Amino acid sequence: MKKIQMTVPLVEMDGDEMTRIIWQSIKDTLLKPYLDLKTEYFDLGLAKRDETEDRVTVDAAMATKKYGVAVKCATITPNAQRVEEYQLKQMWKSPNGTIRAILDGTVFRTPIIVQGIKPLVIAWKKPITIARHAYGDIYKNVEYQVQGAGTAEIVFTSKNGDQSRQTIFDFQDKGVIMGMHNLDGSIESFAHSCFNYALDLKQDLWFSTKDTISKIYDHRFKDIFQDIYEKDYRAKFEAAQIEYFYTLIDDAVARVMRSEGGMIWACKNYDGDVMSDMVATAFGSLAMMTSVLVSPSGCYEFEAAHGTVTRHYYKHLKGEETSTNSMATLFAWTGALKKRGELDGLHELVAFADKLEKASIKTIESGVMPKDLVQISEVVNKKAVNTEEFLLEIKKALDEML
Repeated sequence: MKKIQMTVPLVEMDGDEMTRIIWQSIKDTLLKPYLDLKTEYFDLGLAKRDETEDRVTVDAAMATKKYGVAVKCATITPNAQRVEEYQLKQMWKSPNGTIRAILDGTVFRTPIIVQGIKPLVIAWKKPITIARHAYGDIYKNVEYQVQGAGTAEIVFTSKNGDQSRQTIFDFQDKGVIMGMHNLDGSIESFAHSCFNYALDLKQDLWFSTKDTISKIYDHRFKDIFQDIYEKDYRAKFEAAQIEYFYTLIDDAVARVMRSEGGMIWACKNYDGDVMSDMVATAFGSLAMMTSVLVSPSGCYEFEAAHGTVTRHYYKHLKGEETSTNSMATLFAWTGALKKRGELDGLHELVAFADKLEKASIKTIESGVMPKDLVQISEVVNKKAVNTEEFLLEIKKALDEML
């Protein structure tokens, strides 16, 4: 068949470890034979981030602003052990945090549903979408290690020189301090994104924080959401017969466990990080989750919502066989290709990406799947295949569809 031609490139952000291996395999096996794949390539592997002093991450985010659609591989956020392992210049910040701070917006994460794999939460019948605020909080924090007795303060100095001070804690010994921030404008963008997404999907929207404890910081989120809802969305929600409500994060966890699913659950940055992993795992696997960052300016960054699968990578380096689930990485590519096709009016590209998703789901439902799904699938005559075999089986199903 003639290759589908792309007119505008995707921003491609390569990553680390086993997901980097899968990234290349997906391109070689499932994309390049069918597409004239055009990308603006950025290597976000840890070695390149260290070499460029993380400038490459900023450049990738700015390119996303330029082209509008990006696809990102999973990357390492280094801790002390990684600094030693990779002999890094410093403990670089999360690349996801850097990109999200530049693009702003909201990350929407939804499980990939396949027949034969039932949610671990028996009440769940429908997918649950986590809407995660993509700016600030712990991902843009400032930290300090206290070495002895002293007073820690929050000090705010206005442009005219006025100062306000508030004591955090009077230390009598060693400890740690962390400062976080957020912006009204970013919270407002988060709220609008969530309300519009709920209207698009015609699903209820829940929002949760811990405003009973964080009476200023979290309460600001709650107030902004409520003000925007009353002003811009209440009538639209009522017309669509969907509901918006706010509740505490601990109450939301209890409610979601008793629900049948089918809602959008909006969370602050860290809450969304944790809850999306919980939802993904309960629906089958961390590798069975789509993830897209939608910015207020209309940029889209598609990614895998899991880590770099370090244990499998070390097995791969030893020449041992791996059975790594590539679904989230594959759906990052298909999501980006569909969005690129929609924006550029390339209906062939949208149709191809849609068929590739269906081929991957069909492969699992036929009984051929990675080991993590074999353990939970109820399909009769299921078979575990290795990392490469899984992609080749998807290719067979795709070729039949095409």
